[in-house]
Amino acid sequence: MGRIVALPARGEVVADVRGGGRALRVSWHHDDGVAVLSLWHDHVCTGTVRVAAEDVPALVAALTEGLAGGYTSSAARVSQGG
Repeated sequence: MGRIVALPARGEVVADVRGGGRALRVSWHHDDGVAVLSLWHDHVCTGTVRVAAEDVPALVAALTEGLAGGYTSSAARVSQGG
């Protein structure tokens, strides 16, 4: 960790809402059968998680369900006048 590695062509960088140079990089490594989630602070990698390709749908479902649940909760508060 800590060594700067170019982001592969199949990936994404997501900024942390707190700012301060924090970000999450998502990159696919098809030859290894994994997606790599890495935490960055400015140009330094501070940690990684290698997710097996077969586990990615569960991760996506958890993110999608959480996002949908947030909208459902927001809609309920608005309809209740909150």
